[in-house]
Amino acid sequence: MPLNSPTDLGPVRSVRSAHLLRAERGRGPGTAQRVAARNGLRLRLTTLSTALLALVGALLLALAYLLVGRVVAALPHFRAGTLVLVNGVTVEATEESNRVVQQGRDTVLVVGLIAFPLVVITGGLMSWVLIGQALRPLSMLTSAARALSESSLDQRIALTGPRDEVAELADTFDDMLGRLQSAFEAERRFVANASHELRTPLSVIRTEVDVTLADPSAGVDDLRRMGEVAREATDRADRLLNSLLFLARTQASGLSVAAPVDLADLVAPALLAVESEVTGRGLEIRVSGGPAVVCGDPALLERVVGNLIENAVRHNVPGGRVAISTGVGGGVGNPPGVGHAVGYVEVASGGTVIDPRTVAQLFEPFRQGERARTGHRGSGLGLSIVSAVVSAHGGTVSATAVTGGGLDVRVEIPA
Repeated sequence: MPLNSPTDLGPVRSVRSAHLLRAERGRGPGTAQRVAARNGLRLRLTTLSTALLALVGALLLALAYLLVGRVVAALPHFRAGTLVLVNGVTVEATEESNRVVQQGRDTVLVVGLIAFPLVVITGGLMSWVLIGQALRPLSMLTSAARALSESSLDQRIALTGPRDEVAELADTFDDMLGRLQSAFEAERRFVANASHELRTPLSVIRTEVDVTLADPSAGVDDLRRMGEVAREATDRADRLLNSLLFLARTQASGLSVAAPVDLADLVAPALLAVESEVTGRGLEIRVSGGPAVVCGDPALLERVVGNLIENAVRHNVPGGRVAISTGVGGGVGNPPGVGHAVGYVEVASGGTVIDPRTVAQLFEPFRQGERARTGHRGSGLGLSIVSAVVSAHGGTVSATAVTGGGLDVRVEIPA
């Protein structure tokens, strides 16, 4: 059978049709819509510039048409009734002048009508090309935003060229990607650390139960010991979950109560709550300053002062010091009474040496100095809760590594 017979061409046509069908499906209506949207602004700008060019060209043509008559009329001319010889023909001077004016106007009109569409078409094509070049960074932004995902947040536009509005938009987009990347990384660390911290007490409980049940000679004392370990692990998980819920609610809802609160009055109850730890570790407590009345939620602010003091005591060294001061000032960098007045509480404590470059990480969940995850002391959420509550009050919190070891944390809230 010949190769060009209809029977042999059938499969070829079928394969080609299948390829064409897959290609059309790959394009899809969404692709066509994106192409139309991408060219929509370019087409509008090109149409606008071409229309403006046509308007200017029409005005120039009309002006040239009028000026021809004015220029000829301004030339020296003979008196009315004077006869002149033109191309061997004697004509009246005024009639000849009118004929020259009309001829000039007709020439300008003919040439203009030929040049006008050429100029408009050329201008439209040049506008299309130049506007396309100018809008290319916007297409890059659109493509980058469309391809954006959690795994590609490290990509940047890094637009080069003139520093115009489009370049500023690209830089803003890059900055936004940086903030999103930091937020996603912090969220991933938070989920991983929270999973680890919740798994630890559950593992402790399971291990104790398995060991006790596996011992056929286990008595009442062994069961009691197992119960105490399980209760301690359960309490730890409960404290961790309460802290997580408190942090989430504070970040989501903000303030529900606004009342005058003196931060100085919150120091004594916070010290009373950690009195046993202070005594057991032989810490030196110094309290100074005066009233620091601010406007906020009393329960949340009590948690702030309590967390600051608890953090200073828990992460201190045996025989260390804790210095607490309160008062009203002009904010960090401003002398007292200058600028926006703030009430502050500052807690400085001894402890291990902290790298100043890692101080900002202490306000992330589950960060305790050089340890990324918590041990048997604390949940690593104390300063995170402080930061969330202070932000909800419109205040600021700052920390400074103390030379020789320790941390100095200062909270400022509008007075």
